[in-house]
Amino acid sequence: MTRGLAAMQDRGFRWFFLARAITMIAGSMSSIALAFAVLEIDNDARSLSFVLATFTVSNIVFLLFGGVIADRLPRALIIQSCYVIDILTVGAMAALLFADAATVPLLALLSVLNGASTAFVLPAMQGIIPQLASPEHLQQANAMLSFVRSATTIGGPIIAGIVVASAGPAWAMVVQAIGWVIAIPVLAMVKLPPPAHEGGTTLFHDLRIGWSEFWSRTWLWVIVLAFMVMNAIHVGAWGVVGPYIAKNDDRLGITGWGWVVSAEGLGILLMTLVLLWVPLRRPLRFGMLGMALFAVPLTVLGVHPAVVLLAIAAFLAGAGAEVFSTGWNLAMMENVPGDKLSRVSSYDMLGSFVAMPIGTLVYGWLVTHVDVVTVLVTSGIVYAAVALLTLFVPSVWRMGRVEGALTH
Repeated sequence: MTRGLAAMQDRGFRWFFLARAITMIAGSMSSIALAFAVLEIDNDARSLSFVLATFTVSNIVFLLFGGVIADRLPRALIIQSCYVIDILTVGAMAALLFADAATVPLLALLSVLNGASTAFVLPAMQGIIPQLASPEHLQQANAMLSFVRSATTIGGPIIAGIVVASAGPAWAMVVQAIGWVIAIPVLAMVKLPPPAHEGGTTLFHDLRIGWSEFWSRTWLWVIVLAFMVMNAIHVGAWGVVGPYIAKNDDRLGITGWGWVVSAEGLGILLMTLVLLWVPLRRPLRFGMLGMALFAVPLTVLGVHPAVVLLAIAAFLAGAGAEVFSTGWNLAMMENVPGDKLSRVSSYDMLGSFVAMPIGTLVYGWLVTHVDVVTVLVTSGIVYAAVALLTLFVPSVWRMGRVEGALTH
């Protein structure tokens, strides 16, 4: 088997990959569907920012508990259980939209439930991959998952833009719910060893152990602090201001925004093909350089949001983001003990996500009170500066791969 597909030699990873691919394909239209569902009810960036913030706040509240549970219980079972919750919440959103009974508060309430479910899924997902893929196949395993994610990101937003414009956002949510239904029995085929967690400890003791593991690694908490700022900018400037400009600026438009997001996905896709075969020897150094590229589409979105120009900028940013994504997963999975990985990941996610609700709310206010060009250009400068400053930390700049990971 070729190097790029070497992770498929691991049986457990094959089933997990199939289940994950199904949910990524089915859910690829959901973010755009939800964004324009809210704007259809109330064409106000503040309403959109409120719904997005409720999801994120709920996710943040439950993340640490999700990490502890994922280190205590079978991770595949946790993911299956949360998919049931997702089916119910997304199905309820679709039903409300079909019945013309959806309101911003109701969508926000369902987003709270969906955010809580995701808080248990994400740490379990992070911890399950090293259990399924052998150490020498970790880069390929992560790159393969990113390949599917980016492939669906390319097609999903384009299809979502067409479906939302012609039939409404509810149908995209129906597709997502169906995908989750199919994925649950597929995940049942994943066989894992019993959790390595030692019994008799309390939840708070487990949290303290996770914090100790997190804080003892300078490269980890420095990058998490950087992403606290970067994610707040990303979710506000790109997630709130982007759709708002698309809705109200003919140079971009809803369909054009779908093409832009798809171009970002194409950049990710092509980079995953590179990373399937090319070893990433300095995962954090090149990863943070790649993240700095996101300043380019932020600036273009403000200065001249024409579809073609913005799509090119988004393509470059997507390629850079994928270098970081694969590099970060490798750094975590190769340097954090597997029985503590979900807890450490939950601290990573908590720090990275905690300022996102502030970002959504602040940018929802800024877009109605401050010149949008000034907002987005300033955001791009700050974003690039924060990403590049992490490279002055020696453990970020020098981080390499563990022994034996590059031998295949």
